[in-house]
Amino acid sequence: MRLTVYLAGEIHSAWREELKKKALALRLPVDFVGPMENHERSDNIGEEILGKQPNALVKDMTASSFNNLRTGVLIHKADLVIAFFGEQYKQWNTAMDASSAIAAGKPLIIIRPENLHHPLKELSRKASATVATVDQALKALSYIFE
Repeated sequence: MRLTVYLAGEIHSAWREELKKKALALRLPVDFVGPMENHERSDNIGEEILGKQPNALVKDMTASSFNNLRTGVLIHKADLVIAFFGEQYKQWNTAMDASSAIAAGKPLIIIRPENLHHPLKELSRKASATVATVDQALKALSYIFE
């Protein structure tokens, strides 16, 4: 059995690479997908598809339509979603992706440090599992294959 895992979370740190490297070392039969990690491409995709937009607000709205399309398709095709909430960045997109996974009935593992327990308590209660580290998420993922 092979699983597709959507990796939701901020794109500015190396958490995805760490998780992928460790999953490879464990020889887990998984394929990873996730949001567009090229921030410039994500911000400009609306204009790349539809052409120059009249102002920054419309540019953002247009880009978000195509980013939501991409994210929605990938989450719905995924077997499992892992949502990483780090300490440095605002996590609105991560919360939206985690909520989309829950609404779609997808199993969800949330990774969040202990100090984010309170702001994420309701989301964590709806998730399949909540852990504090990438290593714990990998142990949970590994357990599926036992």
